[in-house]
Amino acid sequence: MPVFRYKAIPLAGGRSVSGKMDADSARQVRAQLKERGLLVSELEAEKAGASERSRLRLGNALLTSFSRQFSALLDAGLTVDEALNVLSDQSDNDREKRLIAALRTDIASGLSLSAAMGKLPKAFPSFYPTLIKAGEESGRLPSVMQRLAVYLEERAELISRVALAFIYPAVVFGVSALVIVGMLTWVVPQMVQVFQGAKQTLPLMTRILLATSAFVGEWGLWFLLLAVLGGVGFALAMRNEAFRLRVHAWRLRLPLFGRFERAANTARFSSTLAILVGSGVPLLSALAAAEGVMTNRVQRAAANAAAGQVREGMGLSRALAGTREFPPILIHLTASGEATGRLDRMLERAAQELSRELSRRIEAFTSLLGPAVVLFMGGVVLFIVLAILLPVFEINQFVK
Repeated sequence: MPVFRYKAIPLAGGRSVSGKMDADSARQVRAQLKERGLLVSELEAEKAGASERSRLRLGNALLTSFSRQFSALLDAGLTVDEALNVLSDQSDNDREKRLIAALRTDIASGLSLSAAMGKLPKAFPSFYPTLIKAGEESGRLPSVMQRLAVYLEERAELISRVALAFIYPAVVFGVSALVIVGMLTWVVPQMVQVFQGAKQTLPLMTRILLATSAFVGEWGLWFLLLAVLGGVGFALAMRNEAFRLRVHAWRLRLPLFGRFERAANTARFSSTLAILVGSGVPLLSALAAAEGVMTNRVQRAAANAAAGQVREGMGLSRALAGTREFPPILIHLTASGEATGRLDRMLERAAQELSRELSRRIEAFTSLLGPAVVLFMGGVVLFIVLAILLPVFEINQFVK
Protein backbone atom coordinates (compact mmCIF):
# COMPACT_ATOMS: atom_id res chain seq x y z
CA MET A 1 0.00 0.00 0.00
CA PRO A 2 1.44 3.44 -0.93
CA VAL A 3 2.71 5.70 1.83
CA PHE A 4 1.73 9.39 1.67
CA ARG A 5 3.50 12.27 3.40
CA TYR A 6 1.17 15.12 4.35
CA LYS A 7 0.91 18.53 5.97
CA ALA A 8 -2.47 19.62 7.31
CA ILE A 9 -4.07 22.56 9.11
CA PRO A 10 -6.59 21.94 11.96
CA LEU A 11 -10.06 23.21 11.02
CA ALA A 12 -10.47 24.50 14.56
CA GLY A 13 -7.30 26.58 14.19
CA GLY A 14 -3.78 26.10 15.47
CA ARG A 15 -0.39 25.05 14.15
CA SER A 16 -0.12 22.81 11.11
CA VAL A 17 0.74 19.14 11.60
CA SER A 18 2.65 16.72 9.40
CA GLY A 19 3.03 12.98 9.18
CA LYS A 20 2.73 9.83 7.08
CA MET A 21 -0.26 7.64 6.24
CA ASP A 22 -0.79 4.35 4.40
CA ALA A 23 -3.72 4.61 2.02
CA ASP A 24 -4.96 3.35 -1.32
CA SER A 25 -5.08 6.84 -2.86
CA ALA A 26 -4.57 10.53 -2.17
CA ARG A 27 -8.34 10.96 -2.00
CA GLN A 28 -8.54 8.44 0.84
CA VAL A 29 -5.83 10.32 2.77
CA ARG A 30 -7.72 13.61 2.43
CA ALA A 31 -10.97 11.94 3.55
CA GLN A 32 -9.41 10.32 6.62
CA LEU A 33 -7.67 13.52 7.67
CA LYS A 34 -10.88 15.47 7.17
CA GLU A 35 -12.61 13.06 9.57
CA ARG A 36 -9.94 14.01 12.13
CA GLY A 37 -10.64 17.71 11.59
CA LEU A 38 -7.61 18.38 9.46
CA LEU A 39 -7.43 20.19 6.12
CA VAL A 40 -4.62 18.94 3.85
CA SER A 41 -2.27 21.64 2.60
CA GLU A 42 0.48 19.44 1.11
CA LEU A 43 0.29 15.82 0.04
CA GLU A 44 2.71 13.62 -1.89
CA ALA A 45 3.37 9.92 -2.30
CA GLU A 46 6.55 8.80 -0.58
CA LYS A 47 8.89 6.97 -2.92
CA ALA A 48 11.10 4.12 -1.83
CA GLY A 49 14.80 4.95 -1.71
CA ALA A 50 17.18 3.67 -4.33
CA SER A 51 18.79 1.19 -1.94
CA GLU A 52 15.42 -0.20 -0.90
CA ARG A 53 14.29 -0.53 -4.52
CA SER A 54 17.46 -2.43 -5.40
CA ARG A 55 16.45 -5.09 -2.88
CA LEU A 56 12.92 -5.47 -4.22
CA ARG A 57 12.94 -8.65 -6.26
CA LEU A 58 10.77 -11.66 -6.96
CA GLY A 59 11.78 -15.24 -7.64
CA ASN A 60 10.57 -16.96 -10.78
CA ALA A 61 7.74 -18.74 -8.95
CA LEU A 62 6.41 -15.53 -7.38
CA LEU A 63 6.73 -13.63 -10.65
CA THR A 64 4.81 -16.34 -12.50
CA SER A 65 2.05 -16.37 -9.88
CA PHE A 66 1.92 -12.57 -9.86
CA SER A 67 1.57 -12.46 -13.67
CA ARG A 68 -1.13 -15.14 -13.76
CA GLN A 69 -3.25 -13.51 -11.04
CA PHE A 70 -2.72 -10.01 -12.44
CA SER A 71 -3.89 -11.23 -15.85
CA ALA A 72 -7.03 -12.81 -14.40
CA LEU A 73 -7.95 -9.66 -12.46
CA LEU A 74 -7.44 -7.39 -15.47
CA ASP A 75 -9.46 -9.77 -17.63
CA ALA A 76 -12.27 -9.55 -15.05
CA GLY A 77 -12.52 -5.81 -15.68
CA LEU A 78 -10.56 -4.39 -12.73
CA THR A 79 -8.34 -1.39 -13.23
CA VAL A 80 -4.59 -1.68 -12.72
CA ASP A 81 -4.76 0.01 -9.31
CA GLU A 82 -7.67 -2.18 -8.19
CA ALA A 83 -5.87 -5.32 -9.35
CA LEU A 84 -2.71 -4.34 -7.48
CA ASN A 85 -4.78 -3.67 -4.36
CA VAL A 86 -6.33 -7.16 -4.54
CA LEU A 87 -2.92 -8.77 -5.13
CA SER A 88 -1.49 -6.95 -2.11
CA ASP A 89 -4.39 -7.97 0.13
CA GLN A 90 -4.19 -11.66 -0.73
CA SER A 91 -0.39 -11.97 -0.71
CA ASP A 92 1.33 -13.53 2.29
CA ASN A 93 4.81 -12.71 1.02
CA ASP A 94 6.40 -9.59 2.48
CA ARG A 95 8.66 -9.02 -0.55
CA GLU A 96 5.69 -9.13 -2.89
CA LYS A 97 3.73 -6.71 -0.69
CA ARG A 98 6.62 -4.21 -0.68
CA LEU A 99 7.02 -4.52 -4.43
CA ILE A 100 3.31 -3.95 -5.07
CA ALA A 101 3.40 -0.96 -2.71
CA ALA A 102 6.29 0.51 -4.74
CA LEU A 103 4.33 -0.03 -7.96
CA ARG A 104 1.22 1.61 -6.54
CA THR A 105 3.23 4.56 -5.24
CA ASP A 106 4.78 5.20 -8.66
CA ILE A 107 1.43 4.80 -10.42
CA ALA A 108 -0.19 7.21 -7.95
CA SER A 109 2.51 9.75 -8.82
CA GLY A 110 1.50 9.57 -12.49
CA LEU A 111 3.71 6.83 -13.98
CA SER A 112 2.35 4.09 -16.18
CA LEU A 113 2.53 0.45 -15.08
CA SER A 114 5.33 -0.30 -17.54
CA ALA A 115 7.36 2.70 -16.35
CA ALA A 116 6.85 1.68 -12.71
CA MET A 117 8.00 -1.86 -13.48
CA GLY A 118 11.00 -0.49 -15.37
CA LYS A 119 12.17 1.14 -12.14
CA LEU A 120 12.37 -2.32 -10.50
CA PRO A 121 14.93 -4.15 -12.67
CA LYS A 122 15.72 -6.76 -10.02
CA ALA A 123 12.09 -7.86 -9.90
CA PHE A 124 11.08 -7.63 -13.56
CA PRO A 125 13.34 -8.80 -16.44
CA SER A 126 14.08 -6.24 -19.14
CA PHE A 127 11.54 -7.72 -21.56
CA TYR A 128 8.74 -7.56 -18.97
CA PRO A 129 8.19 -3.75 -18.92
CA THR A 130 8.62 -3.70 -22.71
CA LEU A 131 5.77 -6.16 -23.12
CA ILE A 132 3.60 -4.33 -20.61
CA LYS A 133 4.17 -1.08 -22.49
CA ALA A 134 3.12 -2.78 -25.74
CA GLY A 135 -0.04 -4.05 -24.02
CA GLU A 136 -0.84 -0.59 -22.66
CA GLU A 137 -0.39 1.05 -26.07
CA SER A 138 -2.43 -1.58 -27.92
CA GLY A 139 -5.16 -1.88 -25.27
CA ARG A 140 -4.47 -5.62 -24.91
CA LEU A 141 -2.84 -5.58 -21.48
CA PRO A 142 -4.81 -8.59 -20.08
CA SER A 143 -3.89 -10.81 -23.05
CA VAL A 144 -0.26 -9.70 -22.90
CA MET A 145 -0.14 -10.52 -19.19
CA GLN A 146 -1.65 -13.91 -19.99
CA ARG A 147 1.08 -14.64 -22.55
CA LEU A 148 3.70 -13.52 -20.05
CA ALA A 149 2.33 -15.89 -17.42
CA VAL A 150 2.30 -18.83 -19.87
CA TYR A 151 5.86 -18.04 -20.96
CA LEU A 152 7.13 -17.83 -17.39
CA GLU A 153 5.36 -21.09 -16.46
CA GLU A 154 6.89 -22.92 -19.44
CA ARG A 155 10.33 -21.55 -18.61
CA ALA A 156 9.97 -22.58 -14.96
CA GLU A 157 8.83 -26.06 -16.00
CA LEU A 158 11.88 -26.50 -18.25
CA ILE A 159 14.24 -25.34 -15.49
CA SER A 160 12.51 -27.67 -13.03
CA ARG A 161 12.81 -30.67 -15.37
CA VAL A 162 16.51 -29.99 -15.89
CA ALA A 163 17.14 -29.59 -12.16
CA LEU A 164 15.20 -32.74 -11.22
CA ALA A 165 17.01 -34.76 -13.87
CA PHE A 166 20.38 -33.99 -12.27
CA ILE A 167 19.32 -34.38 -8.62
CA TYR A 168 19.65 -38.19 -8.45
CA PRO A 169 23.14 -38.42 -10.00
CA ALA A 170 24.32 -35.49 -7.88
CA VAL A 171 23.02 -37.05 -4.65
CA VAL A 172 24.57 -40.44 -5.48
CA PHE A 173 27.90 -38.86 -6.35
CA GLY A 174 27.91 -36.65 -3.24
CA VAL A 175 27.07 -39.45 -0.80
CA SER A 176 29.54 -41.85 -2.43
CA ALA A 177 32.29 -39.23 -2.35
CA LEU A 178 31.69 -38.67 1.37
CA VAL A 179 31.83 -42.43 2.01
CA ILE A 180 35.07 -42.79 0.06
CA VAL A 181 36.73 -39.84 1.79
CA GLY A 182 35.59 -41.20 5.16
CA MET A 183 37.06 -44.62 4.44
CA LEU A 184 40.35 -43.13 3.23
CA THR A 185 40.74 -40.81 6.21
CA TRP A 186 39.38 -43.01 9.01
CA VAL A 187 39.00 -46.71 8.13
CA VAL A 188 42.21 -47.21 6.15
CA PRO A 189 44.51 -45.55 8.75
CA GLN A 190 43.05 -47.91 11.39
CA MET A 191 43.99 -50.90 9.22
CA VAL A 192 47.54 -49.63 8.63
CA GLN A 193 48.57 -50.72 12.14
CA VAL A 194 47.48 -54.28 11.42
CA PHE A 195 49.31 -54.35 8.09
CA GLN A 196 52.51 -52.92 9.59
CA GLY A 197 52.68 -55.73 12.14
CA ALA A 198 52.55 -58.38 9.44
CA LYS A 199 56.00 -59.05 7.95
CA GLN A 200 54.83 -59.73 4.43
CA THR A 201 54.63 -58.00 1.10
CA LEU A 202 51.27 -56.34 0.75
CA PRO A 203 49.22 -56.76 -2.46
CA LEU A 204 49.50 -54.02 -5.09
CA MET A 205 45.90 -52.89 -4.52
CA THR A 206 46.60 -52.43 -0.82
CA ARG A 207 49.82 -50.49 -1.44
CA ILE A 208 47.96 -48.16 -3.83
CA LEU A 209 45.20 -47.66 -1.27
CA LEU A 210 47.66 -46.92 1.54
CA ALA A 211 49.52 -44.41 -0.62
CA THR A 212 46.25 -42.72 -1.58
CA SER A 213 45.12 -42.61 2.05
CA ALA A 214 48.42 -41.10 3.17
CA PHE A 215 48.26 -38.50 0.41
CA VAL A 216 44.67 -37.55 1.31
CA GLY A 217 45.51 -37.37 5.01
CA GLU A 218 48.59 -35.22 4.46
CA TRP A 219 47.54 -33.00 1.58
CA GLY A 220 43.73 -33.20 1.56
CA LEU A 221 43.12 -30.01 3.56
CA TRP A 222 45.68 -28.14 1.47
CA PHE A 223 43.94 -29.21 -1.73
CA LEU A 224 40.58 -28.21 -0.24
CA LEU A 225 41.98 -24.79 0.68
CA LEU A 226 43.48 -24.47 -2.80
CA ALA A 227 40.11 -25.35 -4.36
CA VAL A 228 38.35 -22.71 -2.24
CA LEU A 229 40.93 -20.07 -3.15
CA GLY A 230 40.69 -21.11 -6.81
CA GLY A 231 36.91 -20.75 -6.69
CA VAL A 232 37.17 -17.28 -5.14
CA GLY A 233 39.78 -16.25 -7.70
CA PHE A 234 37.65 -17.56 -10.54
CA ALA A 235 34.61 -15.66 -9.25
CA LEU A 236 36.66 -12.44 -9.09
CA ALA A 237 38.06 -13.06 -12.59
CA MET A 238 34.53 -13.54 -13.94
CA ARG A 239 33.87 -9.88 -13.14
CA ASN A 240 36.19 -9.03 -16.02
CA GLU A 241 34.09 -8.93 -19.18
CA ALA A 242 36.86 -10.20 -21.49
CA PHE A 243 37.59 -13.20 -19.24
CA ARG A 244 33.88 -13.95 -18.85
CA LEU A 245 33.45 -13.87 -22.62
CA ARG A 246 36.27 -16.41 -23.07
CA VAL A 247 34.76 -18.70 -20.44
CA HIS A 248 31.32 -18.51 -22.05
CA ALA A 249 32.82 -19.24 -25.47
CA TRP A 250 34.61 -22.28 -24.00
CA ARG A 251 31.34 -23.49 -22.46
CA LEU A 252 29.67 -23.46 -25.87
CA ARG A 253 32.48 -25.62 -27.28
CA LEU A 254 32.06 -28.36 -24.69
CA PRO A 255 31.08 -31.65 -26.40
CA LEU A 256 27.72 -32.23 -24.68
CA PHE A 257 27.01 -29.43 -22.25
CA GLY A 258 27.73 -26.86 -24.94
CA ARG A 259 24.75 -28.10 -26.95
CA PHE A 260 22.58 -28.00 -23.84
CA GLU A 261 23.51 -24.39 -23.12
CA ARG A 262 23.14 -23.28 -26.72
CA ALA A 263 19.69 -24.87 -27.03
CA ALA A 264 18.46 -23.51 -23.68
CA ASN A 265 19.58 -19.94 -24.44
CA THR A 266 18.17 -20.04 -27.96
CA ALA A 267 14.81 -21.35 -26.70
CA ARG A 268 14.55 -18.50 -24.19
CA PHE A 269 15.59 -15.95 -26.81
CA SER A 270 13.16 -17.11 -29.51
CA SER A 271 10.24 -17.52 -27.08
CA THR A 272 10.74 -14.03 -25.65
CA LEU A 273 11.14 -12.57 -29.13
CA ALA A 274 7.93 -14.32 -30.25
CA ILE A 275 5.92 -12.77 -27.40
CA LEU A 276 7.37 -9.31 -28.04
CA VAL A 277 6.82 -9.38 -31.81
CA GLY A 278 3.36 -10.90 -31.40
CA SER A 279 2.41 -8.10 -29.00
CA GLY A 280 3.28 -5.41 -31.51
CA VAL A 281 6.73 -4.43 -30.23
CA PRO A 282 9.01 -3.20 -33.08
CA LEU A 283 11.57 -5.82 -34.08
CA LEU A 284 14.63 -3.81 -33.03
CA SER A 285 13.17 -3.06 -29.61
CA ALA A 286 12.15 -6.71 -29.30
CA LEU A 287 15.70 -7.88 -30.12
CA ALA A 288 17.18 -5.49 -27.57
CA ALA A 289 14.88 -6.85 -24.85
CA ALA A 290 15.10 -10.53 -25.87
CA GLU A 291 18.90 -10.68 -25.85
CA GLY A 292 18.81 -9.90 -22.13
CA VAL A 293 17.20 -13.28 -21.28
CA MET A 294 20.27 -15.20 -22.53
CA THR A 295 22.81 -16.09 -19.87
CA ASN A 296 25.65 -16.79 -22.30
CA ARG A 297 27.53 -13.60 -23.19
CA VAL A 298 28.72 -14.93 -26.56
CA GLN A 299 25.18 -15.58 -27.76
CA ARG A 300 24.04 -12.28 -26.27
CA ALA A 301 26.75 -10.47 -28.23
CA ALA A 302 25.71 -12.40 -31.35
CA ALA A 303 22.09 -11.29 -30.91
CA ASN A 304 23.27 -7.71 -30.48
CA ALA A 305 25.33 -7.96 -33.68
CA ALA A 306 22.32 -9.40 -35.51
CA ALA A 307 20.19 -6.50 -34.29
CA GLY A 308 22.76 -4.10 -35.75
CA GLN A 309 22.50 -5.80 -39.14
CA VAL A 310 18.69 -5.74 -38.98
CA ARG A 311 18.90 -2.02 -38.29
CA GLU A 312 20.87 -1.65 -41.53
CA GLY A 313 18.13 -3.45 -43.49
CA MET A 314 19.14 -7.11 -43.42
CA GLY A 315 16.53 -9.80 -42.74
CA LEU A 316 16.47 -11.32 -39.27
CA SER A 317 17.14 -14.88 -40.46
CA ARG A 318 20.21 -13.83 -42.47
CA ALA A 319 21.48 -11.71 -39.59
CA LEU A 320 21.16 -14.59 -37.12
CA ALA A 321 22.73 -17.04 -39.57
CA GLY A 322 25.71 -14.72 -40.03
CA THR A 323 26.61 -14.95 -36.34
CA ARG A 324 26.92 -18.77 -36.47
CA GLU A 325 25.86 -18.93 -32.81
CA PHE A 326 22.26 -20.13 -33.24
CA PRO A 327 20.92 -23.59 -34.21
CA PRO A 328 19.77 -24.10 -37.83
CA ILE A 329 16.17 -24.77 -36.79
CA LEU A 330 15.84 -21.18 -35.53
CA ILE A 331 17.32 -19.81 -38.75
CA HIS A 332 15.04 -21.84 -41.05
CA LEU A 333 11.83 -21.20 -39.10
CA THR A 334 12.65 -17.49 -38.82
CA ALA A 335 13.13 -17.33 -42.59
CA SER A 336 9.79 -19.08 -43.06
CA GLY A 337 8.10 -16.65 -40.69
CA GLU A 338 9.53 -13.65 -42.53
CA ALA A 339 8.37 -15.04 -45.87
CA THR A 340 4.82 -15.79 -44.69
CA GLY A 341 4.33 -12.84 -42.35
CA ARG A 342 3.97 -15.14 -39.33
CA LEU A 343 7.26 -14.40 -37.63
CA ASP A 344 5.91 -14.61 -34.08
CA ARG A 345 4.35 -18.06 -34.69
CA MET A 346 7.51 -19.44 -36.27
CA LEU A 347 9.67 -18.08 -33.45
CA GLU A 348 7.36 -19.68 -30.91
CA ARG A 349 7.48 -22.96 -32.81
CA ALA A 350 11.28 -22.81 -32.86
CA ALA A 351 11.28 -22.27 -29.10
CA GLN A 352 8.98 -25.25 -28.57
CA GLU A 353 11.08 -27.52 -30.78
CA LEU A 354 14.30 -26.49 -29.06
CA SER A 355 12.75 -26.99 -25.62
CA ARG A 356 11.50 -30.46 -26.55
CA GLU A 357 14.86 -31.41 -28.02
CA LEU A 358 16.65 -30.13 -24.93
CA SER A 359 14.32 -32.12 -22.66
CA ARG A 360 14.85 -35.30 -24.69
CA ARG A 361 18.63 -34.93 -24.68
CA ILE A 362 18.77 -34.21 -20.96
CA GLU A 363 16.50 -37.15 -20.12
CA ALA A 364 18.63 -39.46 -22.27
CA PHE A 365 21.84 -38.13 -20.73
CA THR A 366 20.66 -38.40 -17.13
CA SER A 367 19.18 -41.87 -17.71
CA LEU A 368 22.72 -42.99 -18.59
CA LEU A 369 24.49 -40.73 -16.08
CA GLY A 370 22.72 -42.17 -13.04
CA PRO A 371 23.76 -45.81 -13.59
CA ALA A 372 27.23 -44.69 -14.74
CA VAL A 373 27.77 -42.77 -11.49
CA VAL A 374 26.51 -45.72 -9.44
CA LEU A 375 28.82 -48.16 -11.27
CA PHE A 376 31.84 -45.89 -11.01
CA MET A 377 31.43 -45.08 -7.34
CA GLY A 378 30.55 -48.70 -6.59
CA GLY A 379 33.74 -49.76 -8.36
CA VAL A 380 35.79 -47.36 -6.23
CA VAL A 381 34.20 -48.65 -3.02
CA LEU A 382 34.76 -52.25 -4.16
CA PHE A 383 38.44 -51.47 -4.82
CA ILE A 384 38.82 -50.06 -1.28
CA VAL A 385 37.09 -53.05 0.30
CA LEU A 386 39.18 -55.57 -1.64
CA ALA A 387 42.38 -53.67 -0.88
CA ILE A 388 41.56 -53.94 2.83
CA LEU A 389 40.42 -57.58 2.82
CA LEU A 390 43.14 -59.14 0.61
CA PRO A 391 45.93 -58.76 3.23
CA VAL A 392 43.58 -60.09 5.90
CA PHE A 393 42.94 -63.22 3.82
CA GLU A 394 46.70 -63.68 3.27
CA ILE A 395 47.40 -63.30 7.01
CA ASN A 396 44.75 -65.94 7.82
CA GLN A 397 46.29 -68.35 5.30
CA PHE A 398 49.75 -67.69 6.73
CA VAL A 399 48.51 -68.45 10.24
CA LYS A 400 46.97 -71.73 9.07
